[in-house]
Amino acid sequence: MSTVTRAEVCAVACAEAYRDSGEVIASAFGTIPAVGVRLARHTFSPDLVVSDGEATAVRGTWALGGPTSGDAEAWLPFNQIFDLVWNGKRHIMMIPTQLDTHGNCNISAIGDHARPKVQLLGVRGAPGNTVYHPTSYWVPKHSTRVFVPKVDMVSGVGYDNARKAGPSATRYHELRKVVTDLAVLDFTTDTGRLRLVSVHPGVTVDDVVTATGFELVIPSEVPQTRVPTPAELELIRTVIDPHNLRDKEVQA
Repeated sequence: MSTVTRAEVCAVACAEAYRDSGEVIASAFGTIPAVGVRLARHTFSPDLVVSDGEATAVRGTWALGGPTSGDAEAWLPFNQIFDLVWNGKRHIMMIPTQLDTHGNCNISAIGDHARPKVQLLGVRGAPGNTVYHPTSYWVPKHSTRVFVPKVDMVSGVGYDNARKAGPSATRYHELRKVVTDLAVLDFTTDTGRLRLVSVHPGVTVDDVVTATGFELVIPSEVPQTRVPTPAELELIRTVIDPHNLRDKEVQA
């Protein structure tokens, strides 16, 4: 088996974010998270519900960029999605443009919202996603442009703002993991601040600190992110992503 790439380490880290999630809708944005969700369901989280992107939940594991190959297991129209997500039955992995120490996410605009320097997607579903069900984040390029002291606009709700809003915002609010091309992070249970969990092979703690625009919570010992097993590598390379789309998103 050839050398494991950074993209493959990131894919396994995204898969691990879905470990023990149970029977929930698994929504993942980005190539690496899409690989991770398929890998998780095929191996250690078989109860994940994965959509064909339209209105059907499907069984099986199919290649990125190709037609869905699998048996339909449920009808999953748009209105049913809302019934499920409002009750915590979804775990989404989004891509933030900005993210602060408490997990507030910005995907709307850079600069003053009244006169932005850059117009982005808008808040889209980020407020509801973060308040109504578990949310993780995928950052393909870990940098101080993404990890900022204060987001220009709160699109997705962080721990500090959820607590300020009270029970209506905290009931299902759960920010789980932040996976980047350098590391895996999570949030402390007491302060809700971003904490370093592991660094990818070839990355140091100092590399992560330098690429982050605020002070991280750093444990006394930071392990290395686990690499994929030979069986997982075979699955990624021959079944899930045979066209190697993953290396177009993360190169290292």
